[in-house]
Amino acid sequence: MPIPRPRPAFRAAGPAARVLPAALVLLGGGQAAVPAVATAQSGVPAPAAAVRRPIRLDDLSRLRTVGDPQLSPDGAWVAYTVSVVDTARDKANSDIWMTSWDGAQTVRVTYTGESETTPRWSPDGRWLAFLSGRDEGKGAQVWLLDRRGGEAQRVTMIRDGVSDLAWAPDGKRLVLVAGINLDTVAAKRDTSKAWPIVIDRYHFKEDIDGYLETTHDHLLLFDVDTRRVDTLTTGAVDDGDPRWSPDGTRIAFVRHVPPEPGTGEESDIHVVDAKPAARPVQLTTTRGPDTGPPSWSPDGQWVAFLRTDDPKYYAYQQEKLAVVRSDASAPARVVSAALDRAVYNPEFAPDGQSVYAMIPDDRQAALVRIRVADGHADRLVDGRRLVYDFSTATSAPARVAMLLATPDRPAEIWALAGDTVRQLSHQNDALMTELVTAPVEGLTSRSADGTEVHSIVVRPAGVAPGTRLPTIFFIHGGPKGQNDYGFTFEHQFFAAHGYAVVSVNYRGSEGRGLAYQRAIFADWGHKEVLDILGAVDEAVKEGIADPDRLAIGGWSYGGILTDYTIATTTRFKAAVSGAGSGLQLSMFGVDEYAEQYELELGAPWKNPDLWKKLSYPYFDSPKIVTPTLFLGGSSDFNVPIVGGEQMYQALRLNGVPTQLVIYPNQFHSLTVPSFRADYRRRFLAWVDRYLKPPPPKP
Repeated sequence: MPIPRPRPAFRAAGPAARVLPAALVLLGGGQAAVPAVATAQSGVPAPAAAVRRPIRLDDLSRLRTVGDPQLSPDGAWVAYTVSVVDTARDKANSDIWMTSWDGAQTVRVTYTGESETTPRWSPDGRWLAFLSGRDEGKGAQVWLLDRRGGEAQRVTMIRDGVSDLAWAPDGKRLVLVAGINLDTVAAKRDTSKAWPIVIDRYHFKEDIDGYLETTHDHLLLFDVDTRRVDTLTTGAVDDGDPRWSPDGTRIAFVRHVPPEPGTGEESDIHVVDAKPAARPVQLTTTRGPDTGPPSWSPDGQWVAFLRTDDPKYYAYQQEKLAVVRSDASAPARVVSAALDRAVYNPEFAPDGQSVYAMIPDDRQAALVRIRVADGHADRLVDGRRLVYDFSTATSAPARVAMLLATPDRPAEIWALAGDTVRQLSHQNDALMTELVTAPVEGLTSRSADGTEVHSIVVRPAGVAPGTRLPTIFFIHGGPKGQNDYGFTFEHQFFAAHGYAVVSVNYRGSEGRGLAYQRAIFADWGHKEVLDILGAVDEAVKEGIADPDRLAIGGWSYGGILTDYTIATTTRFKAAVSGAGSGLQLSMFGVDEYAEQYELELGAPWKNPDLWKKLSYPYFDSPKIVTPTLFLGGSSDFNVPIVGGEQMYQALRLNGVPTQLVIYPNQFHSLTVPSFRADYRRRFLAWVDRYLKPPPPKP
């Protein structure tokens, strides 16, 4: 089941993981209005567009993806990343920008043709550290930029690159995360030639990383003045998400133990003294993943983290806020059990009595402040505006920098001070003044078994209520995820071409509570299909969808559900299955989810009837009449292209119109901009062919 492994919060499975996770502009009372549009480069107001137009496909390459807000220690500046498409090189390039807290000054910090990511302020605010692979080939290295002036300097040369970094409170050291090859012989190989891949792990492959040999992520200590690098953690485990204690003597981190048969995903919170050869102390011991990033209380006595559940619920975990004594003197305590919503990115508030965090909640994503004593959550930013990331500063406790989106705008950097929310970055304002965006609405439906289901509806701008439209049911991946009140390019693009778009938060989605999320455990393609069909009935009943012109499509688990749905009903006139599969039995040992399958379904030879039941799109393929387009990446280890190939062959053999599109050298998400555009172009053309046939000849 294709849910990405637990890395960043608010993951989105798709050909490009959306235009961030979504994008918005503030709506409702009590917020500042969107200021005069200013160009990101100059801050000069952009001229108002004389006539706005619908979104076009080439606008995809003009959208700027804003991310990773980092508030400076004094709260005066926010650093962040901006990713743009270089059409000449057919690649995306990320640079670092800064905007002052009052919004008056915006500065682009890096200008190279290679991506710069992960901006991090030194404690005194003098330096910006960041990661970039410029000038070096394989792997990103740490660069330091003196804010007083001058060029950035590369300060590390780690063999396979650095994936994360964090400053020590004294500003003299960094902790780095880097891949270390435990096979010293293999680590010294000549990299100019190919070598055999030797596998002895149970979990032996992963999308993007490829086949896993003997390399593991570990923590390194880096001295800024001497450039000395010391190994801090070792062993056949993977360490990440390091965070320094307030006094700079210790580092909290998450240790992932590679799964073995019968164990599933296991990780725990550890603390280690910030010196070579120190022995890590394990703070949590509960079976299942305890994850991060961890956060220290201001007095250094507590560490906040995220607790999940039994590893068998890998695809359906609901992260809960928990705290544990940093000296391991007492068991951890779950704080947010009564909230019944996932919690992401915990960060202790300066008062030490509460924790900032984000929660997905029924098509929204709120910034909350949770009391450690009793788990009470105060919503600081919610409603139809979505917070996807945030940053605070200890010396500026009243300020929070956020990555925030609204239904009609891509995500930008916003400032929260007290009850006031202000837009700081304006990377997409100039483009959005040219465009007419479609309204984003909610839809409530009932499934055949009585379950209430919530969806998102996007209809073309200016369409009169009650106008029945050709309708695309666009299914999100995961299944852990949700469609929200955000700006989604695909939805807006299809609406601009005359379609209503209905995105169903079927059972298995997050944001509706744990029971809703786990309702599909070991029962794929059943309740989700009931939920999709119930949403179809409601959209028809409310005069949104033309029942004779329905299409369905999605990517990842959205592609899998597309296969399940067209094998269940003949109502859809066209389908697009991206990175999907129908013969689930063939995925075992081929994709990256063997440990999940073992715990959730049992090994295929132990439970063959269940495996065959879950593979009904393939075995019932003679029932499929819907013309279907299958797509995927040739190098996808998440949902390998064989899943689409098998369904394509089945439909081809059964005489159903079909086509297979394979994107070379692409993983689960498409990263080449021209491929991302190609996918959307083909999706639209395929649906047009069957839902918008040419008028009859006179």
